[in-house]
Amino acid sequence: MTNQGLSADFIVDRNEFQLDCKLSVAPGEVLALVGPNGAGKSTALQSISGIISITSGEIKIGGQVLDSPAAHCFIPANNRNIGVVFQNYALFPHLSVSANVAFGPRSRGVSKAQARESTDAILAQFDLVNLARRRPAELSGGQAQRVALARAVATSPDALLLDEPLSALDAVTAGHVRNELGKHLKRFQGSAIIVTHNPLDALLLADKIAILENGQITQVGTPSEIAQSPRTDYAATLMGVTLIRGTATNGVIATPTGEFISTDNSQLSGSAAAIIRPDTVSVHLTMPEGSPRNVWAGEVSDIQQTLDRVRLVIRGAVTLSATITPASLSSMDLQVGSRVWTSVKAIEVAGVSLD
Repeated sequence: MTNQGLSADFIVDRNEFQLDCKLSVAPGEVLALVGPNGAGKSTALQSISGIISITSGEIKIGGQVLDSPAAHCFIPANNRNIGVVFQNYALFPHLSVSANVAFGPRSRGVSKAQARESTDAILAQFDLVNLARRRPAELSGGQAQRVALARAVATSPDALLLDEPLSALDAVTAGHVRNELGKHLKRFQGSAIIVTHNPLDALLLADKIAILENGQITQVGTPSEIAQSPRTDYAATLMGVTLIRGTATNGVIATPTGEFISTDNSQLSGSAAAIIRPDTVSVHLTMPEGSPRNVWAGEVSDIQQTLDRVRLVIRGAVTLSATITPASLSSMDLQVGSRVWTSVKAIEVAGVSLD
């Protein structure tokens, strides 16, 4: 195991689509690569794993160059020290759990005795000892995911790539497996990249998030950094906040839908965005009186209820997300189509420069 991490700065041209990807993942760090369908997430993963070659740039892991057209270097996928967990797990159906996990070490020339010893240790680590003789068809989705992860780390890879690792699971199973996956990723000493469309996976599993849109990395940061200062509409939606672009002058952000007053950053000037968290939005049946300085009329267009919170989407001159309690939903008798007023205190409007 090396200690230099993963470094990728490359371009891939595929027909009319171009991916321009720049990522770095330190040893022991988990990066979530998120983006809408067609953004280039799968192309990025295929390039790093060696399934496809890049057009220009360089990919390095542990200080070793894996792909560099300028240097005429391309190391095939089977010779890269990378573990991959595929979306559908891609377990060998004719092999037992134990044989699936042992496949990597055996294919690299490790003796049968050494492979058996290392496989036994990994099966114990992933709580798979009792499943060792089963075939993939006899496993649940959560069990298959653990086997795929165990197989991926069996060769002590420098990097681990996970392609939508929880997408094949139902919501209840995914929650349990997500917790287990988080524990295993914390133990992994190499660089890990998770491709996902689920913001919950990114927030709970990753140390860092990279937003990929239309073949471009638009933002990289910790989950809290991106939640506090999303730079694109997609990033804001992913984090559950409202982002409205405009031009700021001394903390007042002028947008096509009106002005937002922010005391969060009173010196803000130039191209900027107002960021509003759902928990800071107050919902009223009549126009509010008193101190709020940002007030809008709107109509409830969506209601999503969880155990202890209700999320509303309110459309009007400004479209906002708001969270209220089930008791408030009941007392106000809110339904899709209800006319309401929303307000946000100036101190709760985060002003972020986009220059």
